[in-house]
Amino acid sequence: METYDVVKKLIGEVRPVGETTTDDTRYENLKALVDLTNKLLIVISAVATEKNQSEFSRRRAGQFADEYLTTIGWD
Repeated sequence: METYDVVKKLIGEVRPVGETTTDDTRYENLKALVDLTNKLLIVISAVATEKNQSEFSRRRAGQFADEYLTTIGWD
């Protein structure tokens, strides 16, 4: 099982289907997913600050994180 599958199972469906009761639940799930995504982006952003370090492993992780954030347009 992939990490994505675990998160999806924990949070639940997020796509609305046009039925109020179901969509109310899915809206709360969507809010939880967005909150998690923001927290993950903050962690990735913190790693990106390592991009100019002299140690190879820190610089590699920082550059990878920075490139990802640039790709998604995260400032």
